[in-house]
Amino acid sequence: MRVMLMVLLILPLACLAQVRSAYGVLTTGFWEYQRSCTTQPENRLVNLERAIPGLAVDIRYAGTNNFMKERMYSLPRAYARQPVAHALKQVQRELKKQGLGLLIYDAYRPYAVTVKFYESYRDTTYVASPYRGSRHNRGCALDLTLVDRKTGKPLPMPTEFDSFEKLAWATAVVDDPVKRKNRDLLIEVMTKHGFRVYEPEWWHFDFVGWEKFDVLDVSFEELEER
Repeated sequence: MRVMLMVLLILPLACLAQVRSAYGVLTTGFWEYQRSCTTQPENRLVNLERAIPGLAVDIRYAGTNNFMKERMYSLPRAYARQPVAHALKQVQRELKKQGLGLLIYDAYRPYAVTVKFYESYRDTTYVASPYRGSRHNRGCALDLTLVDRKTGKPLPMPTEFDSFEKLAWATAVVDDPVKRKNRDLLIEVMTKHGFRVYEPEWWHFDFVGWEKFDVLDVSFEELEER
């Protein structure tokens, strides 16, 4: 009985500890994430669809329309850290004045999914290295585009999401003036509100200050149940 009691007392402490992955990265699980949110509210992952009025989502990794051609997420959810969500809300508010809005393709990504990406496609220009973890794993990266609020349709861009073409680079020369204008508008408004575009992908934006957040390996199911 005494041994069982000791195990029960120790188990919660073990659940709070960070875990070092096979690639050497310290990852934070659900219980440690929960604990950190009580002392640092900015660590909280916010459901963007609920928090931002009019936000559209098309979570590609919850289906098969992605470069992996398979379902990587069990739930179609877009989460981001609290300061990221606040900044994105300001972006959405500004775009609304122009009759536009945001469409989210991906946001927070559990570290385990990043590992699967890397082990299938090892070009770390387009897939994050599991030796460092992705900014998506930190809840500080967003994949998104612009939509027309009236039609709900995405605006024309130089390439589709998840394209590995050179034309997908944020600085690529784009002959089509409409596509170039739309891409540049997206980059401009996101930059204005504290994001930086990832140069090889016009749709990928990192929140300035992402470094202070830890690499999370928390499932969407755990986030839904909290």
